[in-house]
Amino acid sequence: MDIEKKVALWLSSAQVDADTKEQIKTLRAAKDDTEYIESFYKDLEFGTGGLRGIMGVGTNRMNKYTVGMATQGLANYLKQSFNGEISVAIAHDSRNNSRFFAETTADVFSSNGIKVFLFQSLRPTPELSFAIRHLGCQGGVVLTASHNPKEYNGYKAYWNDGAQLIPPHDLIVIKEVGKIESLDEVRFDRNSELISPIGEELDEAYLKMIESLSLSPSEISEQKDLKIVFSSIHGTGITLVPPILSRLGFSNVHVVQQQKEPDGNFPTVVYPNPEEAEAMTLALKQAEEIDADLVMATDPDSDRVGIAVKNTMGHFQLLNGNQTGAMLIYYLLSKWQENHKLTSKEYIVKTIVTTDLIERIAESFDVKCYNTLTGFKYIAELIRELEGKEKFIGGGEESYGYLIGDEVRDKDAIASCAMIAEMAAWAKSNGKSIFELLIEVNTKFGLYHEGLKSLTKKGKSGSEEIQAMMIKFRENPPKTLGGSAVSLIKDYKSSEVTNLATSATEKIDLPTSNVLQFFTEDGSKISVRPSGTEPKIKFYFSVNTSLNDSSSYFSKLEGLQNKINQIAKELED
Repeated sequence: MDIEKKVALWLSSAQVDADTKEQIKTLRAAKDDTEYIESFYKDLEFGTGGLRGIMGVGTNRMNKYTVGMATQGLANYLKQSFNGEISVAIAHDSRNNSRFFAETTADVFSSNGIKVFLFQSLRPTPELSFAIRHLGCQGGVVLTASHNPKEYNGYKAYWNDGAQLIPPHDLIVIKEVGKIESLDEVRFDRNSELISPIGEELDEAYLKMIESLSLSPSEISEQKDLKIVFSSIHGTGITLVPPILSRLGFSNVHVVQQQKEPDGNFPTVVYPNPEEAEAMTLALKQAEEIDADLVMATDPDSDRVGIAVKNTMGHFQLLNGNQTGAMLIYYLLSKWQENHKLTSKEYIVKTIVTTDLIERIAESFDVKCYNTLTGFKYIAELIRELEGKEKFIGGGEESYGYLIGDEVRDKDAIASCAMIAEMAAWAKSNGKSIFELLIEVNTKFGLYHEGLKSLTKKGKSGSEEIQAMMIKFRENPPKTLGGSAVSLIKDYKSSEVTNLATSATEKIDLPTSNVLQFFTEDGSKISVRPSGTEPKIKFYFSVNTSLNDSSSYFSKLEGLQNKINQIAKELED
């Protein structure tokens, strides 16, 4: 359907309000029609993770009507899938319009005869996952664009296990949404009798669950004065991170006041992402002032956490997601072993682009390590498949998302903050800082260093350029990277592994995905994939070497970074 036909349908629909129609007419009349085209040239796709896009009017924007169509499609599928009373839980973050979109979602579900449990105010994404399971819901939705810029919002859909939709559910919902030809098919008439508020009783259940995960209560008691700086970066973390740290026994927590208030404009940062050094600036300044032991910051919906610690030279240093994830796994497995809880039935999970250091650590404890595609829903899927057969300890992905225990089925920055603080107390009780713990892990299992490079390609032309880059890498893969021959290629789109030395191939036992991985003879791993949530193509670099003593840590790390820089340049040429 061309742009003018789509616009005509919106302008003629009785569902579309007068203000929206006026905004559409203004866009159409503008001399520069770029925004008009971008707003209507396609439909905002209900992808495998739901919706995510820039807020505004049009079929390719996040607004009341695209949210309504997504909800109508999901409601249709829920009614096909379950008999009897159907219920959903709905949460939202601090972004502009998140509450409005949450209320719109509740309107559509209730109008379709589905019972709605709606959080009374903003709450973290992982609590939504917990709520679905705790309340026995058949599905759920959280309104968030995670760590995207302030112009964005999003809609993540969940199934009855508390996990984001996976095949076949995601694909069927996409089809159901696609069947909706007109906004007139969307039921926006709220049925207030079917909407119940979720209050503090759910917070209490969720916090008690996290408390039950604690492995080092005595060490926390010893180190209760551990100096912790926390920032919620204007997001949902402020609701539950300080309370869980207090309940565990940490009494010296300093909240960054300038970033305490939830605010969808994220006024103190350029990008509300704890992966970015700029977003941690205020927290690091406060940490310097009080000589903190640990700095933590969560993203707007609190499913990711970034940390900083003082290094051996006395400077605060940001740790990447791979470093934090590796230490968390090392801590968890060490305590499980110390507490005689390992029975050979336990396992951990990581994604294919996450550091292989985690796999080395698991091997040393004789614990299985499973690899999944990128996306926490695949970790959740594996947990469900192994439920009752094997015991999930923890897992994570390089993009600062971790999960401890299986009561939540998405990455959980609230529980992660609790466990990271506990890990810091455990390390300090054993005479080490977190940074010294990191060096200890690298000395035992190898010094792994990872890097990520993202290229942003916005709009229709950008999407086409990203696809052309993936085709190029498939048709003309690099022969050498970083001075070492490429020996193995994994193509998750064709589900095939190719050994370049022997030309032998084998199948990959994972769902198909548009991901390429190149492995070199010296142990480097380079992964290439378009982002599923942003207009980006991402390059993941992983290189490693041995570390025999801590004194050479920084020099060896510099050598590995130079190698990543070299590989990145080679891929650009």
